[in-house]
Amino acid sequence: MQKTTESSSTYRHLEQMSVQQLLQHINAEDQTVPMAIARILPKIELLVNVVVDKMQIGGRLFYIGAGTSGRLGVVDASECPPTFGVPHNWVIGIIAGGDTAIRRAVEFAEDDTKQAWLDLQNHQISPADVVVGIAASGSTPYVVGGLQQCKQAGITTACIVCNEGSPIAALADYAIEVIVGPEFVTGSTRMKAGTAQKLVLNMISTAAMIKLGRVKDNKMVDMQLSNNKLIDRGVKMIMDELGCTYTKAQQLLEQYGSVRKVITNYKL
Repeated sequence: MQKTTESSSTYRHLEQMSVQQLLQHINAEDQTVPMAIARILPKIELLVNVVVDKMQIGGRLFYIGAGTSGRLGVVDASECPPTFGVPHNWVIGIIAGGDTAIRRAVEFAEDDTKQAWLDLQNHQISPADVVVGIAASGSTPYVVGGLQQCKQAGITTACIVCNEGSPIAALADYAIEVIVGPEFVTGSTRMKAGTAQKLVLNMISTAAMIKLGRVKDNKMVDMQLSNNKLIDRGVKMIMDELGCTYTKAQQLLEQYGSVRKVITNYKL
């Protein structure tokens, strides 16, 4: 069966297009991605509910993938601690080939069907956890092998893929299939497929963290105050919440060390 992600682009002779034409066509294709995701929101909702339930009893969220898919998982996981103030082991991104592969492709790493399970075991994976396999093709051996071993071990599995009826979707307890169609450059799944995966990952982690109480109103009250921009943002959150001056909010933030502690414990 021909994979949608490998189907020939609907555009021809790209090298003959002007830059303006290239950008217009890429943009037109990109606009189809959110619509593809909108069609499967109920499936994403099911997964988020499972993730929240598991994390409420001490479980963790794992992403496994290779190449672009693996990198996207690592990015989403690495953003959770600074954004939501959670421990680094709450959401864990694992890429085939290890951290070296984040910057430089590791040859044939994605073809190893045993390595994902070994990588997961390094984190003492258990049935309390959820493992999400990310693979545009839906057939990456690294992810297939990892999900197979997880199922045998009684671990909840999910996937984000961009082809229908894939081996990975067949394995996953919660299959998210975002069908975005052929890429502008044939087979270049870092484009629409990668965008779709990024958007879905944002949805999963952000919605889960909100339901786990890591956001108050619409504010990142648990964010790590790791630079001046974030400190300034935190001060302004306190000003909005307490109705005090910038100087007073700054003093309170320095005293309590986090936005949440200020707005929870301080009374004007």
